Amino acid sequence: MKKTVITLIVFLIYSNAFSQDINQIIVDTTIESEILYGYCDREGLTSGQFGSWFEPEYQSYMVNDTIIFGINLDFLFSCKITVVMGTWCSDSQREVPRLYKILDYVNFTENKLTMICVDRQKNADRTEVQELNIELVPTIIFFNGDEEIGRIIESPEESLEADMVRIAGQ
Repeated sequence: MKKTVITLIVFLIYSNAFSQDINQIIVDTTIESEILYGYCDREGLTSGQFGSWFEPEYQSYMVNDTIIFGINLDFLFSCKITVVMGTWCSDSQREVPRLYKILDYVNFTENKLTMICVDRQKNADRTEVQELNIELVPTIIFFNGDEEIGRIIESPEESLEADMVRIAGQ
């Protein structure tokens, strides 16, 4: 019994030491407001004050199904997507809920989606954001394996759907 308790304690310490904080909230001293920082997920984006901009944008966005089905869905489903955003950024507040709506529409699995929230300097400790060369947010990066195959930076060139077709087309 004593050995089992010690093993459990060691396991909990070990897993806590290597776990990543998700949906961490910090205060942006520039605007004296809370922002998400580091890795986040849909729950973080839809809770509290963040839901006040996420939910209305998500609900009101109409996916252009004529364009979206130009995407090679088999190829898209084999991709991973990393989004670097700022919850303080109006472009992120507009484009990220729309991206979620599109991904939900095509049944893209969220375990292939990585969300990283940055501060105004485009930093987020304990993430790979420095390696991604982020200049503007949101930046939506598509990967096929370890190879980057395309980005949507700040706002789409045409539309999210059309830009996704360009990146993960036929």
